[in-house]
Amino acid sequence: MKKQKGFSLIELLIVVAIILIIAAIAIPNLLRARIAANESSAVQSIRSLNTAEVAYQSTYPNIGFAAAIATLGPSAANCTTPSSTNACLVDWVLGQATAAATPKSGYYFTEPIAPTGGGIVVDYTLNGLPVLLNTSGTRGFCSNSDGVIRYNSPAAAAATNSACGGLIPLQ
Repeated sequence: MKKQKGFSLIELLIVVAIILIIAAIAIPNLLRARIAANESSAVQSIRSLNTAEVAYQSTYPNIGFAAAIATLGPSAANCTTPSSTNACLVDWVLGQATAAATPKSGYYFTEPIAPTGGGIVVDYTLNGLPVLLNTSGTRGFCSNSDGVIRYNSPAAAAATNSACGGLIPLQ
């Protein structure tokens, strides 16, 4: 009898099948974990933007709240001179994450037109929306000057919230 060297075709197919079964179990869990991390990052970004809006309003009371998210950030990647047009209250990445082309952790942030009273911005609304629904996130987040962060249902996460009212507050 000859001594066989190596593996048979059946043994290799069994190993490949086991690897595929393990991958089929692990990949969906990995994707859910990434979505949860992106949503946590979006909530923290909304918190940071809320804090920056309050600081901006306190620093520039004759302007009120910032009318755009980019105003809260620096004019370049580093900030040397804060001003009312570039307050340097949030970092460069968050200040530029205002479109789907420049997201931060799978979310981009918008600030609809702010209401003014006597030339002063008296309120704001912040929206955090997933770049790809069910891939980078499943919920959209928003907040306004009351500081409460709210979220909307998965089906409506891609819709922009202009008033942020009627949505579910985070616990």
